[in-house]
Amino acid sequence: MNSNILFYIIIAILLIQFLIETVLEYLNAKRYTDVVPSELNDVFDQEEYRKSQEYKKTNYRFGMASSVFSLSLTLIFLIFGGFEWIDTIARSFSDNPILIALIFFGIIMIGNDIVTTPFSYYHTFVIEEKFGFNKSSKKLFWTDKIKGWIMMMIIGGGILSLIIWFFQWAGTNFWIYAWALIAVFSLFMNLFYSKLIVPLFNKQTPLAEGSLKSKIEAYAKNVGFELKNIFVIDGSKRSTKANAYFSGFGKEKRITLYDTLINDLEEDEIVAVLAHEVGHYKRKHIIFNLSASILLTGLTLFILSIFINNPEVSLAIGVSQPSFHAALIGFGILYSPISEITGLIMNAMSRKFEYQADDFAKKTFAPKPLITSLKKLSKNSLSNLTPHPAYVFMHYSHPTLMSRIQNLKA
Repeated sequence: MNSNILFYIIIAILLIQFLIETVLEYLNAKRYTDVVPSELNDVFDQEEYRKSQEYKKTNYRFGMASSVFSLSLTLIFLIFGGFEWIDTIARSFSDNPILIALIFFGIIMIGNDIVTTPFSYYHTFVIEEKFGFNKSSKKLFWTDKIKGWIMMMIIGGGILSLIIWFFQWAGTNFWIYAWALIAVFSLFMNLFYSKLIVPLFNKQTPLAEGSLKSKIEAYAKNVGFELKNIFVIDGSKRSTKANAYFSGFGKEKRITLYDTLINDLEEDEIVAVLAHEVGHYKRKHIIFNLSASILLTGLTLFILSIFINNPEVSLAIGVSQPSFHAALIGFGILYSPISEITGLIMNAMSRKFEYQADDFAKKTFAPKPLITSLKKLSKNSLSNLTPHPAYVFMHYSHPTLMSRIQNLKA
């Protein structure tokens, strides 16, 4: 297949994906004013529901504007030789393929982040501020941005360098070694992310002694869940939205509570949320997700190994001198429809797992405090209580609030 045909396929993929996403967002937005189901009447009062509708409408308009901008920027790069221009700049610094690739992707990723920073700045300090969610300072915003760049250069640059080195050394069999590298890295991050990465951005402290900790420990003992690491993270320094998550396994497993969650929920509700997280562990969802992610990575790398030596893939994005890094850009777009399909499957599995974790919490603790906690969390984040089924199918990794409550009451 020649580069011209691949070029038009790439353009078609980008436009079709944008069209599908625009239709889904429109269908979802049409339901913002739907009548709230009777089971959820106690989530919002009239004024709060009006506020949640306005929040969703504001984010819808903002999302459309940022999507149009992103698509336009990508099309301009493809049509007017933007990738060739960056490739030329990268090659002016070195003849080493690894250094050229690092400079090439560094310019693209940091340049893209700089160009889109006004959007993230506006979303944080105008939209989130207007609706009472933002707690981040401008200093913290820029500090997070710089830390993110440094991490991207060290971790992303290191992994990319090794993958290109594998390609130079092993040819099309590079994907086997790249797969092993990413699998080991994924496992390492799952185990030590909370210890190594989170402290760069947030402060974590052990949960203080008291009735909440006693209740959590009593529940964990009751279900045979060895738990020594319960931490509280200062999420309130960025947002009022609450969360809790489980990470690691074996001796490295830990539960992390946002301080906002502790402030917003009653103690039994917090234990119910943790019972849900323990359910994920007991049902081996974490192992499944990690394994599935590693297998999908292997599939992606194998398909990449078939395309990477084809010069037409580089030429299709306008780069005149075929290379690994240029082909990687072209392949990323060409592979995106497959990625969408695997994403749909993973989302469907994730929704199933959420029901299973809810069932575990219902059976080992109680359904009522989990229901009230879900309602409070939805209220405090002004979430959409009436999403369109097509939007849920395409994007939701969790069932809707209504579906979860019906399942818990069943």
